Amino acid sequence: MSTRNPLLAACLVLLAGYGAALAESPNLGKTASPEEIASWDISIGPGGAGLPSGSGTPQQGEQVYLAKCIACHGEKGSGKPNDQLVGGQGSLGPGQAPVKTVGSFWPYATTLFDYVRRAMPLNESKSLRDEEVYAVVAYVLLLNGIIGESDKIDAHTLPAMRMPNRDGFVRFSREK
Repeated sequence: MSTRNPLLAACLVLLAGYGAALAESPNLGKTASPEEIASWDISIGPGGAGLPSGSGTPQQGEQVYLAKCIACHGEKGSGKPNDQLVGGQGSLGPGQAPVKTVGSFWPYATTLFDYVRRAMPLNESKSLRDEEVYAVVAYVLLLNGIIGESDKIDAHTLPAMRMPNRDGFVRFSREK
């Protein structure tokens, strides 16, 4: 007896089952609504376009920091157990280990706002209100000596801030 016919029959059954599986939609995903897209379309570039209304001070930010940030970033941004937020100025030169913090490395204050707004706190990303984001950003900027204790930041002042490492990056143009 030939094994060719049963083998062919088994292959045809498998192919038929595979074809049926492909014909049925796995129902993964759905078309996003404009509201769903808008909730994630929150990018803030260096110029500050898209910054929301609201404002914050370092004093308000300290309260937010103590409640939401200190567990990961340590007292006054010292970086224990996670990333250090403060210090490192002057450590980006040759021959030394760079300490990449908000005050030593980040070229734009708006980048800090964008990052905190979309990704912090780590276990509850996007949970801070805009005023809380402005406030905690103000506190981190104060700790890095970029603003004073009585300064208030908002959509107008944040993009105008000159970060210490603003000129440490070279703009890359994709145009030829």
